[in-house]
Amino acid sequence: MREPRSAALLFCALGHVATTLATQANGQPPRVLAGRATSPIQVDAFLNEPAWRDAGVIADLSQQSPRPGASTPYRTEVRVLVDDDTLYLGITCFDPDPSRVAVHTMQRDGDLTGDDTVAIILDPFGDRTTGYFFQLNAAGARQDGVYSDPENIPLDWDGIWDARARLTTQGWTAEIAIPSRSLRFPKGQTVWGFNVERRIAHDRVVVRWAGTTLDSLLGDLRRAGELSGVENLRQGKGWSVSPYGLARSERDFTTGQATTSTDGGLDVSYSLGPGLTGVFTLNTDFAETEVDTRQINLTRFPLFYPEKRQFFNDGSNQFSFGLGLEEEFIPFFSRRAGLLDGQQVPIRDGIKLVGRQDRWGIGVLDVQTEDIPAAPGSNLFAGRVTYDVDQHLRLGAIATDGNPDGVHDNSLVGVDAVWRTSTFHGDKNFAVGVWGVRTDGDVPTGKRGGYGLKIDYPNDLWDVSVTYTEFGDGLDPALGFLPRPGTQWYTSGLSYQPRPQHGWWAGWVRQFKFELEPQVVTDLKGTTQSWSVFTAPVNVEMQSGDGFEVNWQPQFERLDAPFEIAKDVVIPAGSYRFDRFRAEVDTSLHRPWQSSTQVWFGTFYTGRMVEWIQSLAFTMPGGHLQLKLSADNAFGHLPQGGFAERVWQLNVVFAFTPDLLLSAYAQYDNDSDNLGVNTRLRWTVKAGTDLYVVWNHGWLHPEAEERWSVLRPISDQAVVKLRYTWRS
Repeated sequence: MREPRSAALLFCALGHVATTLATQANGQPPRVLAGRATSPIQVDAFLNEPAWRDAGVIADLSQQSPRPGASTPYRTEVRVLVDDDTLYLGITCFDPDPSRVAVHTMQRDGDLTGDDTVAIILDPFGDRTTGYFFQLNAAGARQDGVYSDPENIPLDWDGIWDARARLTTQGWTAEIAIPSRSLRFPKGQTVWGFNVERRIAHDRVVVRWAGTTLDSLLGDLRRAGELSGVENLRQGKGWSVSPYGLARSERDFTTGQATTSTDGGLDVSYSLGPGLTGVFTLNTDFAETEVDTRQINLTRFPLFYPEKRQFFNDGSNQFSFGLGLEEEFIPFFSRRAGLLDGQQVPIRDGIKLVGRQDRWGIGVLDVQTEDIPAAPGSNLFAGRVTYDVDQHLRLGAIATDGNPDGVHDNSLVGVDAVWRTSTFHGDKNFAVGVWGVRTDGDVPTGKRGGYGLKIDYPNDLWDVSVTYTEFGDGLDPALGFLPRPGTQWYTSGLSYQPRPQHGWWAGWVRQFKFELEPQVVTDLKGTTQSWSVFTAPVNVEMQSGDGFEVNWQPQFERLDAPFEIAKDVVIPAGSYRFDRFRAEVDTSLHRPWQSSTQVWFGTFYTGRMVEWIQSLAFTMPGGHLQLKLSADNAFGHLPQGGFAERVWQLNVVFAFTPDLLLSAYAQYDNDSDNLGVNTRLRWTVKAGTDLYVVWNHGWLHPEAEERWSVLRPISDQAVVKLRYTWRS
């Protein structure tokens, strides 16, 4: 093993401990001084280069969960270096039983929930409002994101950085290199916000450098430590050029038509300031984007599907609006650009401006779509600006213009304000958010505005929230997502989550969760349209990581018109009161074999319904092979008729290395009687250069055929795409 243990390194570690204790004793955040790399660093997770001897050292991390401050056998050393262009981190994770280090994936942005990981938080502006998130598991799988909401760190940003990890006889090590050109920061900024967290999956222990109470969120930059010695990092000239080229072959088995084509395009970005980036895109392509996950819809309203296209995801945090709106209302929903009723619409060109300038956050997007048979081309615009009054209060405004149908006019304007603190009653999290919007143009008659208020107290023992929202019947955001206009929502949540410290159950139970979430939705005149009360009288998280839950959810639905819930099954207009029950059992995510079973049962409108949601997953040791089988089956028994809705999914991922992965995702649903397979090979030749080979194939189950195994091919598509990034 090439792991240096020198007297110089020990001296640095002892010196850092003394410095950290001194700053913490004075109530100041801990600080680490990055060492200067005077010789080359090879990112290979061996940490054997001479430069590491001069690194700034965090000698150990403190337990954050489940018992803050308690000792653990999981010692963690963090070393920090910088040169002119790169921030380096070397992390040594000691484990008394390295054979238990958990790894389930090598996939970029894969699910690392049950893995041993290290995570880095950077706040290069030092303003405690916007941060970068980097995470790495013990096999070298990476996740990253840019965020401004400490409760929600989206993983939709794919930055250019390099990292390696390897298992050792003492645990595992990680080596991370983050180019300064991948970050935005003011020139000469002497201190960055900084935090490090390690998760030990098999023992379900979290250790962290700063912010080590149970109520402290890793993403809360107000609780972060400080990193100095970064003032000489350079951002280069700010140019980034990413051209791509592809070859595509398509065949439609229904018409017998087959085509082959080639295409190309590029993205050009330029740094307009220390934190502001402008991007120009030409002939944007999304051939490598993963397909949507199919869902069963037994409601009267459209389902939400997340954005997966990288061009729109980069910088999307700048368009976040309000506090906790989530899927009820999104003023700017980027899937409206380039997609129309599920059909792809080519984007000819576009510009984007995202980032921060002093206290200002800016997000501007303008794209021009091409003509398609279903709609003429249209210009679509979205703009968002925020201003940080201080570390607690953020004010913002948003505007959109354009309609994806290319025919009708539509615009939206809105304002919002969010106030947050992590020192409420000492060290508790508390937030208040208000917002208001209005649409104009070719919109329905009625009330064109909407507004809302949320009060949130998200903490470990008590998690409490109260929300009121109103959406006018004329509120129609053509570039947004609003499934239920013309409604008023009264929503609250109360969760009491004790962690037993004494008694016989303390050795078995990690945390109880007793939940109560009532919700009432009315029309604008106050007539109740629906209500539900979700309760969790039993929700237990075991020390082993396994869990089980029992729920009762009484519901009410008013149908103003007949509702076809399934093919040829129509529920008459009227008022319906029914009770749904759920039992759920989940195994711990750190194990090679994982399973989850949910069963919903009880009355449903005029009859009864049972829904089984099951999954079974297996991971080969080391994370090279990952298999997951999922099934969602809903069986309804109503006087109007019976129905069976099914969605079956199989996901297979084989990773040769974290930079070379082959995946196949198969989905079947009996609503469309379609089986689709999305196969993707992704080879990251080097950071910023990727080769994709994508094959999509679809089969249809003939409607008159009773045997489900009989399938007829309907479509086939193969794409080879290469993208290269040059930066200066």
